[in-house]
This record gives sequence, C-alpha cells and structure tokens, in this order.
Amino acid sequence: MLWPDIIDTAILRPGRLDQLIYIPLPDEASRVQILKSNLRKTPIASDVDLNFLSKSTVGFSGADLTEICQRACKLAIRESIEKEIQHEKERQIRRAQGEDLIEEDNYDPVPEITRAHFEEAMKFARRSVSDTDIRKYEIFAQTLQQQRGFGTNFKFFGEPSVGNQGGAPPMGNDDDDLYS
Repeated sequence: MLWPDIIDTAILRPGRLDQLIYIPLPDEASRVQILKSNLRKTPIASDVDLNFLSKSTVGFSGADLTEICQRACKLAIRESIEKEIQHEKERQIRRAQGEDLIEEDNYDPVPEITRAHFEEAMKFARRSVSDTDIRKYEIFAQTLQQQRGFGTNFKFFGEPSVGNQGGAPPMGNDDDDLYS
C-alpha cells in the first residue's frame, strides 16, 4: 500500500487485513538484478557497467530503476531513427547524383543502449520514495506490529497431551460428522 497512514483504523482491526507486508527499497545486489531483469532482452554496449549504475541509485525503487531503463531504451531508439533518417537522406542524394548504391553490410537497425544513453537517462532520474516516506512506513509497520503483538508470548499452562491436541473429544456417531 502506498500511503498506509491514511487508511481508516477500522480496516486495520484484527480479522480485516490479515497481513501487512513491508518491502524495503532494494539493496545494491537487488538493484543489479532489477536492472538486468528490465534489460534482459535489450542489446547493451559492453562498456555499460550495471554494478556502477546500481551503486549510483541508492534509495531508488524498482519502479524508479525501470524508468531509467525505459528512458535509456527510448533514447537509443530515437537515436537509431535519427541515424536511419540521415542514412536515407544520404542515399537519396547519392541516387540523385547517379552514384551506385552499395548496401552497407555493417549497418544494424537494432539500437544498442550505450553509456551515453544511461548518462542522459540519469539526468532525469528521481527517487520516488523520500527518506521521510521510508521513516513513515517503518513507524507505521512498527505501530501496527505493536497493536497486534498481544499474543506473541501466549502459552497454555501444563504439558500438552499426546494425540488429541484440543477441542472436544471425537463423537461416537460418524453419520452426524459433517467433515468426514
């Protein structure tokens, strides 16, 4: 939940929301895995260091990292389209001048994401969760845990019996037993 402090306290009573799961922001290793996951089907230049990018994005959420990857991809695509347009203009000029058009074998229409694309994407990068928000989430989780923590040390007196672990003794008539 994004803003747990604005939830009506009636919803937080026992039996309504059974669990509160606090997922902290990703650590460095997790950020590397998130980056790799976002870029798994994307050609990346060999000099792009995802570990360095991960170290540079402390406090970023998975969504923040995804935004960086998407922006870098869009920049690479835009650059590729611009190169293709320029390449086509040059071909038209050569064709108008009567030159032979020899197809270039080294031309690759699939853009590769380079360091420059990530550097440009990082200019727009922002953390979506502030340190203040993190503290609010942690305090809220702690408060909720304290409210629900009454029975954490509850135990019955005496030794547990072997076999039947509680409840009423089994009934003799199985025909009336709805659960058998």
